[in-house]
Amino acid sequence: MSIAVIGWMFGGFSAVTGSAFAALYGITVKAQRPRLVPNEQVPSVPYEETEWKSGGKTVKGWFLSRADSKDPLPGPVIIIAHGWGSNRSRVLRYAIPLYEEGYSILMYDARSHGESDFFKTPTGLQFRDDLLATIEWLCKRPEADTNRIGVLGHSLGAYGAVLALDEQAPIAALVTDSMPVKFATMIGAELRRRRLPQFPLAQLIPRMMLWRSGISTAMMKRANPARILKDNSHGRRTPVLLVHSRKDGFIPMTELNHVLARAPDVAHLFVDAEGHSASERDPSFWPTVKSFFQISLQKK
Repeated sequence: MSIAVIGWMFGGFSAVTGSAFAALYGITVKAQRPRLVPNEQVPSVPYEETEWKSGGKTVKGWFLSRADSKDPLPGPVIIIAHGWGSNRSRVLRYAIPLYEEGYSILMYDARSHGESDFFKTPTGLQFRDDLLATIEWLCKRPEADTNRIGVLGHSLGAYGAVLALDEQAPIAALVTDSMPVKFATMIGAELRRRRLPQFPLAQLIPRMMLWRSGISTAMMKRANPARILKDNSHGRRTPVLLVHSRKDGFIPMTELNHVLARAPDVAHLFVDAEGHSASERDPSFWPTVKSFFQISLQKK
């Protein structure tokens, strides 16, 4: 075989490889870009437009404060963290019932969501960092009792909240709803939503995503909710309530079972509402969640 033929074959192989890499990179960019959904409604109760910085980007939020001249003392605040491709208006379904229970509520759009600034490579770690920045902002508000900060996170917002526990965030009580636990589950869910084939993308995209985001394998290995919740349970630190629907076709209930196999003592609730964003419609949801926050956020 002549050198010219070998060179032609090598060049062709390189071109094919380069095209495949470019295609995979393009798919990863799309998979890592959440759909931008505008906030289509505002709270039905008094609220304050707020903003703060996370990773140098502006995060927009609403503060539904319960403080008034009759009760100037700092009180408990519950932060509501939405999931991937969502926004703060879509989790008003949690905020208003808790506000009516007497809690101040802080809700926000994660970066690259709602009205907050664009972020090139959003991940679950970014959801953690946005929550940490939110808590930092809240702790400067005189209305907030920093010893009584609760968090209710939905889906990836819940994932980020559990990761925040590992960073010693001052969370006094945490409720997760429909939380993904394994990276493979998150990728698989997004591929299904975009109607892309699981094989081989489910194996290739995670590696490309980590490389693109500058996240090391060690960092990703540490971002393990099952391990974090097990450590938290053994240390008897932050009270946690995990909620998941048996009829969630997007993030299956096996994610919660995965946690319970490693941390069986964690308080949990299985509901039967249909869908990924409907747990609060189950009759058992609000009595359990309200009781949990009432006990966990009471003044010591």
